[in-house]
Amino acid sequence: MKESITITDNRSGESIEIPIEDGGVDSGPWTKFLPGLWFKDEGFAATAVTNSSITYIDGGAGQLEYRGYPIEDLASKSTFTEVAYLLVHGELPNSESLDDWNSKLAEHAQLDAVQNENLLNCFSSHSHPMGMFTAGLAALSTLYPDAKDVEDPETRQKHVLNAIAKVSTLASSAAAYRNGYTPGKPNEELSYVENFLSMTFSTSDKVFEPNPTFVKALDQLFILHADHEQNCSTTAVRVVGSSHADPYSALSAGSAALSGPRHGGANEAVLNMLDDIGTFENVNSFVDSVKNGEGRLMGFGHRVYKNYDPRAQIIKDTAHEIFELTGKNPKLDIALKLEEAALEDDYFVSRKLYPNVDFYSGLIYQAMGFPVEMFTVLFAVARTAGWISHWDEMLSRNTRIARPRQLYIGSETRNFISIEDR
Repeated sequence: MKESITITDNRSGESIEIPIEDGGVDSGPWTKFLPGLWFKDEGFAATAVTNSSITYIDGGAGQLEYRGYPIEDLASKSTFTEVAYLLVHGELPNSESLDDWNSKLAEHAQLDAVQNENLLNCFSSHSHPMGMFTAGLAALSTLYPDAKDVEDPETRQKHVLNAIAKVSTLASSAAAYRNGYTPGKPNEELSYVENFLSMTFSTSDKVFEPNPTFVKALDQLFILHADHEQNCSTTAVRVVGSSHADPYSALSAGSAALSGPRHGGANEAVLNMLDDIGTFENVNSFVDSVKNGEGRLMGFGHRVYKNYDPRAQIIKDTAHEIFELTGKNPKLDIALKLEEAALEDDYFVSRKLYPNVDFYSGLIYQAMGFPVEMFTVLFAVARTAGWISHWDEMLSRNTRIARPRQLYIGSETRNFISIEDR
């Protein structure tokens, strides 16, 4: 017997039964049964905008999977480019496929030198790198006219790969420019993450040699940030992409959405909080201030997870590995004490305020030498793999253009008053 729900219109006494499929109900029967009556859901908290086979989240159980593979396995046994391939193609690559994928990513990483230099020169040394990155994505749309042919699967796949390849160079160019360096060029002999680190930190006087521990940590962080279902930025990519805009324009919309402090800027807020706490001894008093409504606990709680964010535990272990190499950071001790205090306090546990992925990621990025302004850009480089996978999935199904409805609460029809009589 299939599960279903029954809706009764108390105005007429009529009822309709709607089947429950894949954990949801189709809005079509509702709309036909109650035409003109819209379901109000600000922030899409209870609305599934699509069917997707890319990422699965069980917030109550603290479970995250890409294409059916647990995030714990992918983070410990895979590489970012392997995971990007999985998100795009639906299956993990074999050795031959992965070698070919990595070679093509390296081959397409190069930006047009003149165009990139001209674009960078439009910014000041104080320009935020996230704005530079977003502008760079939008600029790519002008270089590939064929990318507008979004209905052709082969053309889409060409630009899926090109976008993932190009974003690491865009990001590293923004970082180098702000530091007063000439942006480095991709090296096809290096891995995706090695290449990104080398381009970001190399100068004209010295070529940066990526440390294996840093490479492993950043590779893992990219995996953890690669996708997260229908979040704000992914939804922005889908909405713009549903108009059949080119992929780079859609990605720039996702990047703009990610730049907001409620989304991609959360790990920076964690560092600011740890700075405000100041010392290990101040943790308990800070916790008390939060409970009294006088402070805010950053990096805890999540819109989806009502349990421990599975990514947070992985990152916590990675943080220890990084600090063994770079030396102990007092902020890590404060963070560990804060986590311990919160998880032992029923005030936070009862409210399901557990550490999320942002709680430790900023500490790792800072220890690796990235300024806080680059944190969201790093997030965007990784998330491009997820954004472009959802974009391609949507177009392969010929999804209708996004057009939500509203409940109008403005003035009733009024007579126009001439300016002399107002």
